[in-house]
Amino acid sequence: MGLIGQDNQTAYRPEALIGADQPGMRYLGWNVPPEELQYIPDHWLQYPEPEASLHYLLGLLYIAFAIFALVGNGLVIWIFLSAKSLRTPSNVFVVNLAVCDFFMMAKTPIFIYNSFSKGFTLGHMGCQIFAFVGSLTGIGAGATNALIAYDRYNTITRPFEGRLTHTKAIIFICLIWAYTIPWGVLPLLEIWGRFVPEGFLTSCTFDYLSSTFDTRLFVGSIFTFSYVLPMSLIIYYYSQIVSHVVNHEKSLREQAKKMNVESLRSNQNKNDASVEIRIAKAAITVCFLFVASWTPYAVLALIGAFGDKTLLTPGVTMFPACACKFVACLDPYVYAISHPRYRIELQKRLPWLAITESLPAETASTCTEQEAQTATQT
Repeated sequence: MGLIGQDNQTAYRPEALIGADQPGMRYLGWNVPPEELQYIPDHWLQYPEPEASLHYLLGLLYIAFAIFALVGNGLVIWIFLSAKSLRTPSNVFVVNLAVCDFFMMAKTPIFIYNSFSKGFTLGHMGCQIFAFVGSLTGIGAGATNALIAYDRYNTITRPFEGRLTHTKAIIFICLIWAYTIPWGVLPLLEIWGRFVPEGFLTSCTFDYLSSTFDTRLFVGSIFTFSYVLPMSLIIYYYSQIVSHVVNHEKSLREQAKKMNVESLRSNQNKNDASVEIRIAKAAITVCFLFVASWTPYAVLALIGAFGDKTLLTPGVTMFPACACKFVACLDPYVYAISHPRYRIELQKRLPWLAITESLPAETASTCTEQEAQTATQT
């Protein structure tokens, strides 16, 4: 295949250069070496290459995402691991979620480099690294969100017998990764599914465009077990939390009315409940963000595997990818806003942030009874 020099770049696919009536216009993949073309779904090669400004815009956007996510999640990991009062079984899940979000954004230099190079510059190897890390961290975050929902449900509906131990928490984390790793390893080794470029050929994910039975089975399976299952658990546990809180408050009001008092709660109980509810609200917000961010990607994959592929233009497919990265940025800041003990520890270590936070009582509980004991000692 001949080579054509144009704008100091090499065109490996002369057929991807549009005629002289539209100078400067090219199709996607025009500068991809022949040995790399086999890894790109034909679907993308029929679209004109986007304007360079779009590549640069996405590259700058991902730089901003990376900075916010790496700083935010790095702080969460540091504070939760270094602060004795935060080293509780429940917070093991928070740290695991922060690790997933951190590494999801740690791979963005691949996308950024490709964007500023306007294409599939880092080739098949860069694509495999990007997609493999994205698969592990995305699915791991979903499973972790489901476990956080389960833990919040137990903590609020069964405050004494529902507490986790550190051993159980570690076992749950091991189970999460045992569940997650196969979804990354199987397509990486092309045992089941494969990782391919998508959209502007600057990012990669699992193949949802091939019209084979294996591809459709893989897409259907990963959709069910990595999206529908954790989302269903999240919705179930948080709906149960809301139902429990509503019914509990109703019974307290009825009992107080019978006893001719304003409330059955002492100030201490009110404060403790307030802290727990704030933590639950933070967890609900994080899980809602997970559902809102991954739903577009799930729909996109289903359309690619079972629907009308013409709906999936390169530009359209970039939006769900951005949504997933955006949530990895927001998660740590939701905890910074809503988690009382985290804010206090952040205030101690970084006083220049000018955070003002105090627990209502020295025995206020955030997640476990052990944490309350630590707060009492300090």
